[in-house]
Formats: sequence, structure tokens, C-alpha cells
Amino acid sequence: MNKISLQFTNSKNNNIIHNTIHNTIHNTIHNTNHNTNHNTNHNTNRIFYVCSYGGSGSTILFKYLKNFGKVYHIHDRYPPVNLEYVGKENTDKNVYGEWFNGVKIPDNELNKYKVIFIYRHPIDVIFSRFAQPNGPNIPHLQHIMCDNNGNINLFDVLKSGKDLYGLEEFYDNYTSCKERNYNIYCVKYELFWNNISTFNKIMEIPNIKELYPMKVERKKKLQFVANLNAIYLSLIYKMSKKPFIELVRPLGYVENKYITNETEVEEK
Repeated sequence: MNKISLQFTNSKNNNIIHNTIHNTIHNTIHNTNHNTNHNTNHNTNRIFYVCSYGGSGSTILFKYLKNFGKVYHIHDRYPPVNLEYVGKENTDKNVYGEWFNGVKIPDNELNKYKVIFIYRHPIDVIFSRFAQPNGPNIPHLQHIMCDNNGNINLFDVLKSGKDLYGLEEFYDNYTSCKERNYNIYCVKYELFWNNISTFNKIMEIPNIKELYPMKVERKKKLQFVANLNAIYLSLIYKMSKKPFIELVRPLGYVENKYITNETEVEEK
């Protein structure tokens, strides 16, 4: 009786062990294939610059695009005339890792790059990244090159009635047509989440829904909304007129050609 029971128990354990091993192997193979399929979508010759003034989903977008290529997170408020490397790349200068470094990217490498500027309503941004319960977020305000070395209190903004953060300047620098040797894709954060497939198509990356980023919001309490709406009226109006994504071409760009000194130059 004991022997029969023991044999049954061993048989049961063997089945459990067998099933466990089988499932482990199956899951390993499935996960390996799954990861391999996604890794094949990563192209080292595909480089993204994700630019923003913060609080606009740039970190989420940065992590998402890492599935498909090399990505740089940029908080520099001054996009250069000629596209440059970022941080300490190809330079001995001690440049902050989220700023352009003054070293021009060769013209024959520009086709690898896509420059993205993602932006959001200024009041959401202010209470997400700029103004904290204990005062201004000085390190971040320094990173986006604010005046006064980033020491800008929300109450100073309210008292002055001015955009002391320079949000509109930052926005204009990326969304205005200026002399550049590259395009800028301007993305409205609020409309991004329902248009990821469109974004993927424009970025020329695979549309894999299981890789779609998840929307994560920082907890924040909006205050002084009427005052801030008045201060940022011009910027809010500009944003309201923008589509989900806008391609900002360099100054003088007409029908796939650059116009320089009244002479047409074929696009490189």
C-alpha cells in the first residue's frame, strides 16, 4: 500500500517536473523569439534627438524610441544652425549631456538623424517639472538654460506677470522656420497617445502595439490657473493652432530644394 502510494506520488512529481521543464523551455523559446523579433527593429543607423523643456513626455518618448535606434534626450533651448553632437560625444569639452556641444555632424551623416521637439500646455509643464512644494526645481531649470541660473520661483512669475521661464522662447526656437540644415518634427503631447501609429509611420519605425509607451502622469495640483493663462496666452494660442505633428523645414525650403541667395540648391 505504501509502495503503491509512493509510486503514485513519484509519478505525480515526475509529471509536475516534466510539465515545469516543458513550460520553461517553451517560455524561454517564446521570449527569445519575441525579443529577437523586437531586436531586429533596432537600427544603429537610426538616431533620434528628443528635445523638450521637460514635463512633456520626452522621457517616455526617449525610452520608447530606444526600441528602434539610438536616442538622445535634449534640453537645450537653442537648436543650432548646423546639427551638432550632444554632450561629450566627439569633443573633449565638458558639455552637459543634454546640450548640443558645438561639433557639427558631417553632412553625409545627417540622413540618419530625426530631430523631435515634443511640447505640452505650459501650465501642466510648470506644475509637473518647474514648481515644487519646497520651491523651484533649480537643477531642471538650469538644464533648460533658464535665466538667473534656474532660480526662478513661481511667485516671481506671478508677480511679474511675465514668462520668466522662457517657455515661449524655447517653443519658438524649435517650431519656427529658421536657417538650419535639418528638419524638426514638432509633436503635441496631448495628441500623441491617440496617434502613435501615425507617429511611427512618420518616423519610419515599425508599428508594434505591444511596444507602445504607457501614459504616466506625475501627481500635481494646478494653482493660479487664471493668472498663468493670462501670462501664457500667446503661447497657449500658438499651441492650439498646431496639428498633432508638424514638420518644420529649414528657412528657404521649397519643393525639396533650399533657396540660398536667390539660387536654388538641390537638397542633400
